[in-house]
Amino acid sequence: MNAREIAEFRNVVRDFYREHGRHGLPWRRTEAGGKFDPYKILVSEIMLQQTQVGRVIPKYGEFLARFPDVEGLAGAPLGEVLAIWNGLGYNRRAKFLWQAASKIVADYGGEFPYEANELQKLPGVGPNTAGAIAAYAFNRPEIFIETNIRTVFIHHFFRDQKGIPDAAIGKLVDETLDRTDPRVWFWALMDYGSHLKQTVGNLNRTSKSYAKQSRFAGSRRQLRGAVIRALLKRPYLQSELVAKFPDERLDGVLGELAAEELIGKTGKYFSIS
Repeated sequence: MNAREIAEFRNVVRDFYREHGRHGLPWRRTEAGGKFDPYKILVSEIMLQQTQVGRVIPKYGEFLARFPDVEGLAGAPLGEVLAIWNGLGYNRRAKFLWQAASKIVADYGGEFPYEANELQKLPGVGPNTAGAIAAYAFNRPEIFIETNIRTVFIHHFFRDQKGIPDAAIGKLVDETLDRTDPRVWFWALMDYGSHLKQTVGNLNRTSKSYAKQSRFAGSRRQLRGAVIRALLKRPYLQSELVAKFPDERLDGVLGELAAEELIGKTGKYFSIS
C-alpha cells in the first residue's frame, strides 16, 4: 500500500470511531493517574475471548469488585473465582486467569510484563491476546488479529476472496498501524469491525482460520458448565451426578474437568478443586 491508500483507510476507521466509537466501555477508562491498569486489561481480554461485550460488561464489574487487583485474585481459592465467573462459560478461562495472576505475583513480583513475548508466558494468553494487552495497557505497537479486526481488513482488502490467511491480514495490520497511538487505533478498528459485522455480515467466514462455533444447547460445553455449577454448591457423589445429569457423556466430562484440575475427587466425592 502506498502512503495515500494508508491515509485514506485510516481516515475511514478514525471517522467512524470519532462518531460512533464505544468510548464508554469500562476497560477503556484510565486510573486516577491517567494510566491504564494492566490487570483490568488482562481480565477484560480473557473475558472477551469468545464472549460478546454485552455479556462481559456486568460480569467484568462484578469480578473486579471481588478481585480488585492481581494479588487479590492470586490469593483467592479457585472455587470462589469460578463462582464469580459463573455465567460467562468456558470455565477454563477463569482458571487460566487465576493462574496468570498467581504467576505474575510469584514470578514478576506483582509487576506486569509489558512485552508481548513475556505476556505469552502467562496461562491462557496466546499471541493475539498478548498483543492486545500490550497495546491497550502499555500503548505498545504490537500486531494482533481478532474477529473484528479481521472483519475490517477483509471488507476493505479481500472482498470476494475465500480462504484468506491471517498472515496476509497481519501484514496489512502492520502496514497500516498507527505507531504513535496504537491503543486508540486498535479501539477504532475494533469498533468499526463490530459495526461491519452487524451491517455487512460475518466476513470471518471467508477467513482460513474460521471455525464455526458449535451449538450450545445440548452440547458438551453445556454439560460441563452444568456440572461446575452443581459442584459450586456442594460436593457430589458420582452416583448423585449420574442421577442429576443422565447423560452418556458425563463420565468423559468428569474426566476432562478433573484432568484440567477444575474439579477434584476426595474419597467418593467430586468437588471444585
